[in-house]
Amino acid sequence: MDWDKLRIFHAVADAGSLTHAGDVLHLSQSAVSRQIRALEESLNTTLFHRHARGLILTEQGELLFDASTAMTRRLDTAEARIRDSEDEVFGELRVTTTTGFGSLWLAPRLPHLYAKYPELKIDLMLEERVLDLPMREADVAIRMKEPSQADLIRRKLMTVRMRLYAMPEYLEQHGTPERIEDIKHHRLICQNLTATQVSAGSALVNELLTHDIRTMLTVNNYFGVLQSVKAGLGIGVLPDYVIQDFPDIQRVLPAVESNDVPVFLAYPEELRQSQRIAAFRDFVTEEIIAHRRSMKAKSDA
Repeated sequence: MDWDKLRIFHAVADAGSLTHAGDVLHLSQSAVSRQIRALEESLNTTLFHRHARGLILTEQGELLFDASTAMTRRLDTAEARIRDSEDEVFGELRVTTTTGFGSLWLAPRLPHLYAKYPELKIDLMLEERVLDLPMREADVAIRMKEPSQADLIRRKLMTVRMRLYAMPEYLEQHGTPERIEDIKHHRLICQNLTATQVSAGSALVNELLTHDIRTMLTVNNYFGVLQSVKAGLGIGVLPDYVIQDFPDIQRVLPAVESNDVPVFLAYPEELRQSQRIAAFRDFVTEEIIAHRRSMKAKSDA
């Protein structure tokens, strides 16, 4: 099968349009169309249903697209391994983690990584969905539970606990709860129980809800919970890692917290020798150590 025609087919299938694929490939629409027709003729099949709104893959087209997608990912992996050298760290690194951890802990620390490796290109994908690392949806992940796939290298970074926090101004106006039962006199701010989250966090929220809480604000990620707490809207359920960067926030009901949530770094076995992965892994490890020292110094103060 002609690789150029397959490459053009993949671009068309991905874009759903001859015109858009042509823009990506820097080819005219007519040139793209000719290549697709020639590929269909060589396979003696129809790959696309054509209609006014664009192109839709036929069943045969879906099979070919799945194959070309797998090939593209393998080529991306090969390219990444070839580009990695013993002395240099550059190129793209696709990192996935949750919205809360990525926006509240990881992103504020990335300047330290860029200062050391200015030619590194980070594609930070923040979402609750677990991306498939072996299928190269991302290069490296930071996850709030241990990955289950066998073909991943994993390292436990730290543990996190969900705790209760509020702004001093809010507590001055509404009072500081002294017992968990007092939470019913306050507005609870938490992640929506229907949103994807760690089980320890939802378990803590469910426990709090047994105390006849009259007013709540739910958000679908911890970044929104944090902003609402900072705005003085109530008492929020937040992961403990936020406090290092937001020292004005005050912990409430110190005896109330979730079970431990393990935080793991994971990447595919085939990227074991990647210098970019090693650089990112070492950077995260160093930041974790600094985070622990900072939290210990605050607890000892």
